Amino acid sequence: MRDAVMETDDSGHERINRINYEIITLQALRDKLRCKEIWGVGANRYRNPDEDLPIDFEEHRKENYKALNKPLDSEKFINSIKQSMYNSLNKLDVGMLKNPKVRISNKNNKGWITVSPSEPQDEPMNLSKIKAEIMRHWPMTNLLDVLKEADLRINFTDNFKTMASHERLDREVIQKRLILALYGLGTNTGLKRIAAGNHGENYENLLYIKRKFINKDNLHNAITSVVNAILKSRVEDIWGEGTTTCASDSKKFGAWDQNLMTEWHIRYRGRGVMIYWHVEKNSTCIYSQLKQCSSSEVSAMIEGLLKHCTDMEIKKILLILMVKVKLLLRFVIY
Repeated sequence: MRDAVMETDDSGHERINRINYEIITLQALRDKLRCKEIWGVGANRYRNPDEDLPIDFEEHRKENYKALNKPLDSEKFINSIKQSMYNSLNKLDVGMLKNPKVRISNKNNKGWITVSPSEPQDEPMNLSKIKAEIMRHWPMTNLLDVLKEADLRINFTDNFKTMASHERLDREVIQKRLILALYGLGTNTGLKRIAAGNHGENYENLLYIKRKFINKDNLHNAITSVVNAILKSRVEDIWGEGTTTCASDSKKFGAWDQNLMTEWHIRYRGRGVMIYWHVEKNSTCIYSQLKQCSSSEVSAMIEGLLKHCTDMEIKKILLILMVKVKLLLRFVIY
């Protein structure tokens, strides 16, 4: 531990490596929190351990232990756990040589235990029937039709207001051009190729809609209305109850140097930008951000938590970033 924190500079003096010191401190705090040697005021999972048990637990000790199906004698409880662990390890030891799916390899001379992946289960019969029925009704669904159908149901294009002082065009015309422009921009097809289609709109009309109606705030409001409609339309018997958990992570996309946000990414190599997503349990993106490669992922996570503006109540974020941090910690310390 000391070797990871203390360093010797060019003059021979010992100095504390601040980064390593903070990392080790956070690891120690994590371990103490897990065993509740340290607890947080007002916390739930890491609350005061004295609050874990009912106030009258000691008075009704026998009844409580009986309800938990645990012995009052601590030695008996510990021995039962030891015996259970011994039986499990003995079963593993006896069956290891006869198990074709488990083998011990000599990788790095450390005796790695390799477990073969399980064989894939047969697809349920009902799922196959559902897939076949969907393919019969909608063999090849056009993405533009999906976008149009979504607007007919929830009118998300009403969120796109003009940046000018007033609107002269009919709203139905604006709606049609908005859908075409959003489709061209969202699929990276481009407005010129969309304008070449047989729909009666030219490039100048679509470009005008893009400049006057499509901006960050309008897009954010439209996405919020679509997400809320998805959350509202879900059948609980199929999708389950609404979750309060959200995952967040970023992905690098290549970009030309002409883009003012383009930067060199240290880990992924190459120039580009980062898109940071907040995704709920059933794969619906509730918030997305365009970030520079050097920007803080923590600040992006907090921004999405505070500004997603959907009906989803987020109480817990599963940070894929934490996995990256742990890998970095191992590299720094070891």
